[in-house]
Amino acid sequence: MKALNHKLVRELWAMRSQALAIAMVIGSGVATFVMSLSTLDSLRKTRDAFYRDYNFADAFVSLERAPESIALRLADIPGVARVETRVNASVKLDIAEYPDPATALIVSYDPERTQINKLYLRAGRLMDPLRDDEAVVSEAFAEAHHFQPGDHLDAIINGRRKRLRLVGVALSPEFVLQIPAASIVPDFHSYGILWMARKPLATAYDMDGAFNNATMRLTADAQIDDVLSRVDDVLARYGGLGSHGRKDQPSHRYLSEEFRQLESMATFFPIIFLSVAAFLLNVVLSRLIQTQRELVATLKAFGYSNGDVAIHYLEFASIIACIGVALGFVGGIWLGEGLSGLYAEFYRFPFLLYELDPSIALWALALSLAAAFAGTLYSVYKAASQAPAEAMRPEPPGNFRRTFVERLGLGDRVSEATRMILRNVERRPMRALLTSVGVAASYSILVLGLIFQDSIDYMLDVQFRLTERQDMTVSFTKPTSRRSLYDLEQMPGVFYGEPYRAVPVRFRNGRRTYRTIIQGYEPGGRLYRTLDANLQVAQLPSKGLVMTDYLANLLGLEVGDVVTTEILEGERPVREVPLAGVVSQFLGVSGYMDIVALNRLMHEGRALSGVYLAVDPLYEKELYRRLENMPRVAGTQVQRKALRSLKDTMGEQILMFAAVATALAGAIAFGVIYNSARVALSERGRDLASLRVLGFTRAEASHILLGELALLTLLGLPLGVAMGRVLAGAFVQTWQSELFRVPLVISTRTYSYAGLIVLACAAVSAWIVRRRINHLDLIEALKTRE
Repeated sequence: MKALNHKLVRELWAMRSQALAIAMVIGSGVATFVMSLSTLDSLRKTRDAFYRDYNFADAFVSLERAPESIALRLADIPGVARVETRVNASVKLDIAEYPDPATALIVSYDPERTQINKLYLRAGRLMDPLRDDEAVVSEAFAEAHHFQPGDHLDAIINGRRKRLRLVGVALSPEFVLQIPAASIVPDFHSYGILWMARKPLATAYDMDGAFNNATMRLTADAQIDDVLSRVDDVLARYGGLGSHGRKDQPSHRYLSEEFRQLESMATFFPIIFLSVAAFLLNVVLSRLIQTQRELVATLKAFGYSNGDVAIHYLEFASIIACIGVALGFVGGIWLGEGLSGLYAEFYRFPFLLYELDPSIALWALALSLAAAFAGTLYSVYKAASQAPAEAMRPEPPGNFRRTFVERLGLGDRVSEATRMILRNVERRPMRALLTSVGVAASYSILVLGLIFQDSIDYMLDVQFRLTERQDMTVSFTKPTSRRSLYDLEQMPGVFYGEPYRAVPVRFRNGRRTYRTIIQGYEPGGRLYRTLDANLQVAQLPSKGLVMTDYLANLLGLEVGDVVTTEILEGERPVREVPLAGVVSQFLGVSGYMDIVALNRLMHEGRALSGVYLAVDPLYEKELYRRLENMPRVAGTQVQRKALRSLKDTMGEQILMFAAVATALAGAIAFGVIYNSARVALSERGRDLASLRVLGFTRAEASHILLGELALLTLLGLPLGVAMGRVLAGAFVQTWQSELFRVPLVISTRTYSYAGLIVLACAAVSAWIVRRRINHLDLIEALKTRE
């Protein structure tokens, strides 16, 4: 083994705790990188395998009613490989021991003929095509209510109560995530999917020889937009509600957004962690080289080249980086398996194909080495390029002077140890600044890991306290007259009602299109209000359209522009509507109009799609039971239940993310502070020992070093607040999507919690360093420096 290798091993062992602390920081970045990319890769492979094996559709279309013969015309469209027609219906459910409203989508299924969106059977069997009382239930809904094959369930099918026997529990690629209509989050307790045989379901809805939904598989060379346009043309006269491709299918779209956010996390967090690791390596190695000036000169005097010296110190950084990669790799696999399992359970995949792509490991190693080299190249260059004669000279003594506090005449009011602390900080301002910046970086990353609880709490508060203020939402099977509003307002327990009209549309601006709904409300409503960017109530204009700011940006629209609006119901007219304003909304994207203006746009009377109700909580259950038996009522949503479902759905993911981020950020905080303390101790150990010899107690000697650490830590916290806000703002921007926009909100609680973690890391570091100060070799302090 070469002499330099012996030196390398000895120094790594002597600095093992510092090296391990830096490796922990690198490992945190690698763990995040491996966790995110392995989870993303595994989920994509699982999704693609499920879609492939169970033949997920490429296109979907809903309509009012068309004869079965029309399916032949759809099959003749160029690019269509296979068409399967279905009967779909939304139904209300009556579940024993579940008092809240529950609904389901019933989908017809033929075990012998269905080839698109096939079912994966978890338990039991498929339904008998000749039985009208058998159904298969989705797994998420079954687990929420503890249903097993053989249990019974009451459903209101086309106004008639039907007792169904659940014969199986299944999964479908179409409902990897089962989301109620007009919602963006799942509610496994109040919304489920049921599959029934085609004939009894068609009979119940007068669909014998007809269909109201179709799925299609397309050829490899199909032009999806052309196919969808032709499908809409064929079905226009049959009440077509607009076809859409796989990318707009709710379950797939939600999953795609989740993948995009995982990609953002796999990019953002490792960059931050590895940047901090590069900073730490630069601090440690630069100070190590500085303390070894004479040793480097001696090596060169004995014939070692500049390249030998450079490689020696780069090997030092590389070994630490490799240790970090190994730690991060193990941690990333463990976290990745856990996160993948959580996603697989949430998204209801029948299996999980978790495997680690070797390229992820290679990328992790390459990025870590790049960060290590980036943090050490300058220090290595200085060591390698320094002339031996110059390096052999002792470092010039520091220029000590009275501190700013002393010049103010306050020197007598602080102890000698405190004056030493202040003098050392002023003597090396850049070193003090870098230490405080390291503390600030660790603090900011902690803030970054904790903000989502604040942001989502704020988002839900705005959405459910300022915007959606109703207690209950009643939706109708079809647009109905305003008389329905008066009927509901007469029910016991109803204080007040406001109508709404929801119309499915496709907005077009040049080549940009987006499918959503226009929601019509009464101006000045008290239960549902639109808000501007300042969260002030925005009044709906009597003419024109108002749109969420995110949707306006997607379509490239500004206030005053005219947007082409394709109505996707009724006669499917195409209108040119001016954009009269934009509003702010955190959940979903849509357009808004005065309900009278929307009725006028549709060339209809005072029609409405549903009613928002303010109700007495004491009458809530009774009111729901009455609504359940009304054939025109498609569903009822209790607002408090929707809010609780949102919190439950997001809470588990937020808790997992916050726990991982806090643990990794805590590792960074400890690595930064501990390394700063150890480097300071290595530099000033001789001075502290000399003070001990001169009569300073252990506590006084510790106070000089640890007091400086405490001062720099406290100075780093305000800087960390600013850095945390900047980082959080940048990260939140990467999480904006069509489904939701997370606002940047950081509470005092988050700042305080992050500060406590940093102070706790500082306290642990101080305790470890204090033990080393107590065991300083005083004899060594009396030796003359060579």
